[in-house]
Amino acid sequence: MGNVQSDDAGLWNRSRNGEGEAFRVLYSRHRDRIFRHAYRLCGDRHDAEDIMATAFLELWRRRAKVRIVEGSILPWLLVTTTNAARNRRRSALRYRRLLASLPRADETDRTAQDPTGAAQEVLDQNVARALDALSAEDVHLVSLVVFEEYTIAAAAAVLNLTPGAAKTRMHRARQRMKNALTGEQPASTSTTPVLEGELS
Repeated sequence: MGNVQSDDAGLWNRSRNGEGEAFRVLYSRHRDRIFRHAYRLCGDRHDAEDIMATAFLELWRRRAKVRIVEGSILPWLLVTTTNAARNRRRSALRYRRLLASLPRADETDRTAQDPTGAAQEVLDQNVARALDALSAEDVHLVSLVVFEEYTIAAAAAVLNLTPGAAKTRMHRARQRMKNALTGEQPASTSTTPVLEGELS
């Protein structure tokens, strides 16, 4: 459609004015990245689909509070997706612990049939576990910088941090993820205050 504005801000304004086609274009433009982001956070395709749906539902439900960043609605969706994933993980924690404690008779057969798929699933779950070791704000930061390739400065603006605070958080978050993946205990550090530079 040649007359459809290509920028998110224009599409979002039209969506808020009741144009369903503009919202459909935004959904089509960002759904794959939101799904991939949700999948990275949870390591399960079905959960990722539910989380993605929740993010777009929240986009419409909270439309009066949505922030466009650098002409794009994507950062808001990414942060909302992270929140939805964390909420889902908390609410399902007991259920997952129960499932994990149950024996899986077919696990060996499934691994033998599809060793690559099984290895990828383990990797996905390990990444999700490593992200779970971070605070909510650090998951937002890692998601924007590492997975979505925003600059530290752009991610800091989205999260209302100074670039210096974002850089410090990023360094510490990477170390926590590494420790979670390797099973190492974090090295003792000096008792400096927890991150300075956050904007009020």
